[in-house]
Amino acid sequence: MIENHDVHFSKKNAEGFTTARLNCRKHLNESEDKMYNREMEKKVKRVYVDNSVISGMFDDHLPERVKQTALFWQAVIDGKIRVIVSDVLEGENKRSSQNVREFFDGLPESQIVHVKSTVESNHLAMEYVGAKVISENHMNDCRHIAIATITHADAVVSWNCDDMVNPYRIPKYNEVNEKQGYPKIEILTPDKLMEAYHDNT
Repeated sequence: MIENHDVHFSKKNAEGFTTARLNCRKHLNESEDKMYNREMEKKVKRVYVDNSVISGMFDDHLPERVKQTALFWQAVIDGKIRVIVSDVLEGENKRSSQNVREFFDGLPESQIVHVKSTVESNHLAMEYVGAKVISENHMNDCRHIAIATITHADAVVSWNCDDMVNPYRIPKYNEVNEKQGYPKIEILTPDKLMEAYHDNT
């Protein structure tokens, strides 16, 4: 079941939103700032994210990743992309560092679609494990992809290139989806998603 929460910001959320916007903007120079606006399609995309796309804003040892993550989140903040956020992500985020939690809390609710895992999504996640796409030790990764599939996300966006955005695993996830009667799902890193927008303009 999808729950939309389009609510007014509390003072705390408003302050967090400003912080989120500034954290994105500071990684972009003027030409890049204009570029992503030109590259966005008019159609708003609904993409499922995991916690790595939030923590990616603070991977200071990987400056290019931070810049690409900032481009993605600026597109969200500016209303170009809506993100699907699950209870699985929220559980992961609660265990994150304070700056990661605060950035997440500051995102505009109008751009977030809240969803919860279900018996159906958990069953699909177990099918991935049963097909040996990935081990049960990485169940949350399976749950992310299952929830995204069932909620008809346009794509899964993640920096987890071992277990999710993996050229060996992606076809296998989709093999299971097809066998279970679900559509294929795109699984991309934030920079590849932004490139896809560019290719469609």
